[in-house]
Amino acid sequence: MKKLAAELLGTFALVFAGTGAIVINEASSCTVSHVGIALTFGLIVLAMIYALGDVSGCHINPAVTLGFFVARRFEGRWVVLYILSQCIGAVLASLVLRLMFPAHPTLGATLPVGPALQSFMLEAILTFILMFVILSVSIGPKEKGITAGLAVGSVIALEALFAGPISGASMNPARSLAPAIVSLRLENLWVYLTAPVVGAVAGVAACRCVQEKGCCCRAIQQESCR
Repeated sequence: MKKLAAELLGTFALVFAGTGAIVINEASSCTVSHVGIALTFGLIVLAMIYALGDVSGCHINPAVTLGFFVARRFEGRWVVLYILSQCIGAVLASLVLRLMFPAHPTLGATLPVGPALQSFMLEAILTFILMFVILSVSIGPKEKGITAGLAVGSVIALEALFAGPISGASMNPARSLAPAIVSLRLENLWVYLTAPVVGAVAGVAACRCVQEKGCCCRAIQQESCR
């Protein structure tokens, strides 16, 4: 239960801080700025990895959980429970933001600027890069240590900096699902539910091409012996 509580809390913090930065930026005449929003997403993930990495692995992202499962670094019996916990945490964060900013139209929902297919491709590639980095710096299903936190937080901030103005740089189905449901902005939600999963699976394949043979299988075996 502690693992599930950690995923719920971590995803709550991610969505509250990240989408909250978007909402506050729009409510305060852009004082947070696009750079500030990107840094907020990266820094909250960095903080949560340090806080929760040893408890649940700090996935806080259904696509990452599925990626670890496909890489055989995560037990299947936990997949649905992790994803449910992440989605509940995200929705709770969006509900809190709705109470605080009842007039805001989107609550930081991710909406494509341009064709939906363009954002789909962008989100898939962004998540591909993210998953590749996570797998490369993690041990088993857990992201540990200074290197993991800095690497993952940095890549999220980087991708949000350059891709945020087009697709929103979600890379996270729970992050997109929650504000879309609470604000009833469901158009093109399919982009943000499917593209990150496609990208995460591709990231697993790329990691296997680069890392030594059998690294994923050995990782989960080591984890299960602890």
